[in-house]
Amino acid sequence: MSGKFRLRPGCVVQAYRFALDPNAGQERSLRSHCGAARAAYNWAVSWVTASWWQRRAEATYGIGERELTPWRPWSLPALRKAFNEAKHTDPRFAAWWEENSKEAYSTGLANAAAAFDNYAKSKNGRRKGRAMGMPRFKVKRKARLACRFTTGTIRVETGGRHVTLPRLGTIRVHEPTGKLLARIQAGTARVLSATVRHERGRWFVSLQTEVKRDLVRVARPDVAVGIDLGVKHLAVMADSTGEIRYEPNPKHLDGSLKLLRLHSRRVSRRQGPDYRTGQQPSKRWEKANRERNKVHHRVANLRTDALHKFTTRIRAEYATVVVEDLNVAGMLKNRRLARKIADAGFGEIRRQLSYKGRRNATRTIVASRWYPSSKTCSNCGATKAKMPLHVRVFDCDSCPLVMDRDENAAHNLAALAAAATTGTGVAGDLDTIKVSKPRGADRKTRTTRPGRKAGPGRAGGAIPAPRGKETRDRTQTEALTLW
Repeated sequence: MSGKFRLRPGCVVQAYRFALDPNAGQERSLRSHCGAARAAYNWAVSWVTASWWQRRAEATYGIGERELTPWRPWSLPALRKAFNEAKHTDPRFAAWWEENSKEAYSTGLANAAAAFDNYAKSKNGRRKGRAMGMPRFKVKRKARLACRFTTGTIRVETGGRHVTLPRLGTIRVHEPTGKLLARIQAGTARVLSATVRHERGRWFVSLQTEVKRDLVRVARPDVAVGIDLGVKHLAVMADSTGEIRYEPNPKHLDGSLKLLRLHSRRVSRRQGPDYRTGQQPSKRWEKANRERNKVHHRVANLRTDALHKFTTRIRAEYATVVVEDLNVAGMLKNRRLARKIADAGFGEIRRQLSYKGRRNATRTIVASRWYPSSKTCSNCGATKAKMPLHVRVFDCDSCPLVMDRDENAAHNLAALAAAATTGTGVAGDLDTIKVSKPRGADRKTRTTRPGRKAGPGRAGGAIPAPRGKETRDRTQTEALTLW
């Protein structure tokens, strides 16, 4: 199934992920499809940017705007049409394009269209986040192996141990697919698409399905909980009844650092690859590198499992969850805490709490990044001017409250559930209910870099969108007039 679809009432989109166990021939076919997606992406990037460079060269000769080479559109239909015309004659595809499913090439073209669209929106200031650069070519040794199938035969076999994909055939899976198979046979689920990906040394298939789910009532529907994330404790939770809970930090990476050092030293003694001179790695280096990667993969799997269990437990108990909008990217710049913050997975916790809350129609309240939860007294509301990170006990200057810093912050977050009056109030909406700073926290982030003026793509320099009835391709290409 391709394009947009309309969900049936009472249904949600859910992914079921299974580890594949392909044989040698199937693995070659999987790598061929992923390589075809990368080749189609590179072709689209070169085809679109060729007109850009041609226009720039013609402009240096004094050619007028109307006589310049026209912009090439990057919408997915336009890329598909151009690729279907070029694949028969282009020497990069003519000899082997029939070996793979058309979905492999469509995957690369769709990724290229999204990359150009993000670049144009960032150029016009209509995209949040950091500025996006011009799409670049994907290198074979660095590109992530992935391919998406939206049409053709995509099904879970009756035995519960195999899946069938277009052109790849029937592939065995490691885990039983009984839960998804039971839903499909009962008519409460249908498969929309499938994505194969090579990750952590294994092949995985993710089946995007439309599932009919009944709302499950949480254990404590009238209680709100505030969650303060940290490094010493993964989370300190304070609910509206005054109860405090501590979630210990598993620190999976710290427990494997000694073993990682051992394997890293072993890898460094072997003859590794050198892409500047073309030196190939030795067999012993490849073996040692595989052993080191196994340790990394195990740490990642343990972290993922622990975070899913933690967030599922929270969402099954509380109807309202209050979390902070943490600047995780900025926190990772602290060289003393970066490794521990990355190992904790703050961003993943918030993401899981948000989408799991939508399943049960519960609320997710996101406190503003500038809300002084750690500097505000949870008893009287007084706010300290400064509170360094090494001060772990909150001692109020206006009342006799003395409390752990994280406990005090969790109480303040839990109190925001009653104070959250802005937003739509739609249950489970991520970031719809945002609580702004009530007492003026210290802002240190600049809207523009010092010494630079706000321009296109930066704060205050957004280019207005073109008006009038214009085609999609014309709108996209005019966004690059400042390129």
